[in-house]
Amino acid sequence: MPDNPNAEIIAIGTEILLGEITDTNSVYLARQLRDIGVNVFFMTTVGDNLTRIADAISAALDRAEIVITTGGLGPTVDDMTRQAVADVAGRPLLYHESLYRAIEERFRGFGVEMTANNRQQAYLPERATLIENPVGTAPAFLVESERGMVISLPGVPREMKYLVTESVMPLLLRKYELGVIVARTLRTAGIGESSLDDKIGKDILSERNPSVGLAAHHGAVDVRITAKAEDTPSAVQMLDAMQARLEERIGDDVFGVDEATLEEVVWAHLRQNGLTLHVTEAGLPGVISSAWNEDTDALRTRIYDDPIQVFKQYAVNPADVSLTEFASDIAARIRLREAVDASIVVLSYPDLDENADNEQGSAVAISTAAESRYRGYGFGTRSQLAREWISRWGLSSLWRMLKEEQG
Repeated sequence: MPDNPNAEIIAIGTEILLGEITDTNSVYLARQLRDIGVNVFFMTTVGDNLTRIADAISAALDRAEIVITTGGLGPTVDDMTRQAVADVAGRPLLYHESLYRAIEERFRGFGVEMTANNRQQAYLPERATLIENPVGTAPAFLVESERGMVISLPGVPREMKYLVTESVMPLLLRKYELGVIVARTLRTAGIGESSLDDKIGKDILSERNPSVGLAAHHGAVDVRITAKAEDTPSAVQMLDAMQARLEERIGDDVFGVDEATLEEVVWAHLRQNGLTLHVTEAGLPGVISSAWNEDTDALRTRIYDDPIQVFKQYAVNPADVSLTEFASDIAARIRLREAVDASIVVLSYPDLDENADNEQGSAVAISTAAESRYRGYGFGTRSQLAREWISRWGLSSLWRMLKEEQG
């Protein structure tokens, strides 16, 4: 029996492949397995087809000692997981009268009349171990063979999570000599993924334990450190050592760890240093200002429906200047007029969605006593990218500028 087993997760349900629901079960299972030291190298999604489900389970058993399926344990004709597991194990499905009575009692407790098709939930593969489901009607089960272990769980997230916590994780901890896997995330701002990759270097990125990986989001990149060890203190020690190495190379780009948010970090910097900020938003109300809901003199805002209103206020013809240049100019003027330490201006045309490479769609500018920074985008307010990219770039640039001014 391996001390460090691998697991594979199979999400079953045509509704997932059709995009009708999001598979959150696999993500949850992966995190739970990670925390007890079980590696997950593959996740599979398969529709409600008996042959394909059986093929997916068989392929998974070729790669992993533990296979966990979610979904397909209900009473309808498209619930085929039981039969697929039985076929892969080469065993028949057997009816369990006691299980049927337990399901019937569960329905009675819910005040619901059980229909005849629920009888199929009382069938389990021969020599399967029942995993009782006190929070639902679909029984879960475990089948062991010379090929490995298959654990089949219901697809309802609430039921699946309960069974994982109360039954599956304790079972795996008893069965295997497991260590732990502990992860830590360094959150960066104001630097792209390729630049961050280059600064970290291949020597660190190629290490296996602890391992380092990058995850890019709109306008931000996370650096994830994962360590596997016999116990949590040893894993944490490994994380600390790797974090120290990373901070030597990218420390200026890291604004926080794990659950830290850029909004919280920027606000804390403003408050701790007694700084004031003015935010002007036209076309995208709340894109920056809504990050902070505190009623304080540290933050002042001015909202407009459309950038044209701002052009009119400053008696500037939009045809005479680019949106980015205008945003940069008025950011500096507002900072001086309002006597604040920093000013942010966001301008975005409400009637524009995607607009190729035309930077006249949106603009964001930041002004401090030391410098000004600005950026234009080819999309307007209607684009789904507008809020994410503008808020990330604006906040990360403000964070860097304020930090550099403080030395």
